[in-house]
Amino acid sequence: MTAPTPDLPEGLFADEAGCPRCFWCQATPLYRHYHDHEWGFPVADDRRLFEKLCLEGFQSGLSWLTILNKREGFRAAFAGFDAEQVAAFDGRDVDRLVQDAAIVRHRGKIESTINNARRLLELRAEFGSLAHYVWRHEPAPQDRPARLTREAARALSTSPASVTLSKDLKKRGWSFVGPTTVYAFMQAMGLVNDHLEGCHARDAALQARRDFVVPRG
Repeated sequence: MTAPTPDLPEGLFADEAGCPRCFWCQATPLYRHYHDHEWGFPVADDRRLFEKLCLEGFQSGLSWLTILNKREGFRAAFAGFDAEQVAAFDGRDVDRLVQDAAIVRHRGKIESTINNARRLLELRAEFGSLAHYVWRHEPAPQDRPARLTREAARALSTSPASVTLSKDLKKRGWSFVGPTTVYAFMQAMGLVNDHLEGCHARDAALQARRDFVVPRG
């Protein structure tokens, strides 16, 4: 599946074709596809942003690969993460979802997703979109590491920006949005680019950010 390549910087691996990638996506082709085409690329779509915030909450205590493998099940269970539909879920829906083997059957996280959908509707009324609200918290370039090495990445489980965003979401009534969860969300949705130096996807993600139009409401 992968080939050890001593010449690569720490934190990278190469596949059979010699393509260098971040170390964490080695396990499966699905994981590598997610790394290559989604993780770190900027997103302005409210459904995708809401989905990712919810799924990061479900990931708490688990691996992202576990959640990724169940993502289609989550989408079916939560109406494609349409906030208006999820906000209308009630106790019967919670009981139904607790029995759904296609998702992580954690009552507190299920209830959190419904709560957060309701909070999202409130947030949209104020900011126009989740995308506009979230991208206001993109960190300034000077607040990021000059080079994203494995050593630098080890220190990035949270950041000042993720702490600020987490606190504001909690103040607004959101749950399962701690600083670590929020930082993982920022990594995935392209608010930061944590592809390591030498990873083949890093430059593509950087170019996508240069072409990206930051949502304004």
